[in-house]
Amino acid sequence: MSIVELHQGQVLYEAGEPLRYTYFPHDTIIALCNIMQDGRSAEMVVYGREGATGLLNSLVNRQSFGRYIVQFDGTASRIEIGKLEEIVITRPAIHQIIQRYLEALSLRTLQSVACNAIHDVEARTCRWILSTCVRIDQETIPLTHERLAEVIGVQRSTMSAILKKLQERGLIRQIRGGIIVTDRAGLERATCECYWRIGEMFKRILPHALKEGWYREDRQTE
Repeated sequence: MSIVELHQGQVLYEAGEPLRYTYFPHDTIIALCNIMQDGRSAEMVVYGREGATGLLNSLVNRQSFGRYIVQFDGTASRIEIGKLEEIVITRPAIHQIIQRYLEALSLRTLQSVACNAIHDVEARTCRWILSTCVRIDQETIPLTHERLAEVIGVQRSTMSAILKKLQERGLIRQIRGGIIVTDRAGLERATCECYWRIGEMFKRILPHALKEGWYREDRQTE
């Protein structure tokens, strides 16, 4: 196991490339994106401090399903997949933790599919912002309108209008190349139920993976 520096925009794997390492992010996010023939991309899974990359892919063919791209500067622990598999075989406790994580990851992905189909763009944007703040442990998110639009799956003009509205309500402040969360509680009231369901699910299946503050028992909704 080694600690590596990761940089925003860094591509760890392209689709079809062999997976050599599993990454455990510390204070960054790694996104698994599907790249379409016309060059557009869609975020399928995100990995933060609560998880690790490549575990599902490595179970069968050890090939990347899509593009693994680093969202923010930060660090991660890295281990060769073959070495990790050896550890899992000899350490039942680690095997159990990984199984719990894979279950939580699958349920989170299914919840996100439902969220994208049902909830409006503003609520989904609030959910993404809140989840990101938890994963990188800061209120400033260094992400452009264009990149955030790609993540949510909307036009840049749509995302700009949503961020302007959130700023007018005092929930965020836009800065060059990013946004700052100014009213965390307000964002929590504006987000969809999926943010809370995912937090509750992780708390039940993998409680120690979440930083304190993701899930609040005393939450209130509008």
